Amino acid sequence: MPADRLAIFRTSAALLVGMPGRFWSYRDLIVQMTLREVGQRYRGTFLGMLWSFLMPLLMLIVYTVVFSAILPSKWPGASAGDDLGEFALMLFAGLIPFTVFSEVIARAPLLILNVPNYVKRVVFPLEILPVVAIGSAVCNSLMAIVILLAGSVVFRGGISPLIVLLPVMYVPLVLLCLGLAWFLAALGVYVRDVGHLVSFILQMLIFLTPVFYPVTSVPRLKLIMHLNPLTAIIEGFRHVLLGSGEVPVTMWLMCIAGSAALALLGYVFFMKTKSGFADVL
Repeated sequence: MPADRLAIFRTSAALLVGMPGRFWSYRDLIVQMTLREVGQRYRGTFLGMLWSFLMPLLMLIVYTVVFSAILPSKWPGASAGDDLGEFALMLFAGLIPFTVFSEVIARAPLLILNVPNYVKRVVFPLEILPVVAIGSAVCNSLMAIVILLAGSVVFRGGISPLIVLLPVMYVPLVLLCLGLAWFLAALGVYVRDVGHLVSFILQMLIFLTPVFYPVTSVPRLKLIMHLNPLTAIIEGFRHVLLGSGEVPVTMWLMCIAGSAALALLGYVFFMKTKSGFADVL
């Protein structure tokens, strides 16, 4: 192995080995910044944090009205008596993880650009900014999950016992968001067009991800769907939140492994490029 490649390998290995301890040492800062960001989202509004409860509730009501009265739809596999809210619940369960993903990825290219003072004047661990963004998005999603479970009680008469597995379902979602957020946050400093490209991709991705429909509805695109890591994540969320369908274990484990690898690569890329942020900004 050439000397330069060996040096890169050793540096990358050192970064990965020190990664857990580095984030553990910043745990208090991460928690404080996450809570502050969640609070700032609705700061200055009349209803304040109540919006975090009202927004998902209003979304569920709108979906129920639209897909049961205006555009009557039936989720494949639902019985005739379950049509009223079944489509809305399934759609809402798919939107929760996709919203976490899209919120983090849409913000990622601007995470460093929006805090130039942290880069130029303050000794600050910039690598925690994507972690904070993900923490904020996950906290907001928990309120949506509470609303979904309430809707499950109303429309289905109970809550799926698989709900205890929900933390496990967040694992690949968080890892996927982390890896992409580190890549995009670093790349966005050097290539300002990344933000516009990401917005366009997210608009397309929602239609190429089984949010509004199950994978079984598009058998011809089954292979493409399974190549999308969000497919396994969304199917997993629906399974534990509503007890619907089955989680393809092999595909889900591959999703975790791939997301973990992406997170590690994203972290190394960010750490190797952040030394040039100050020069660009």
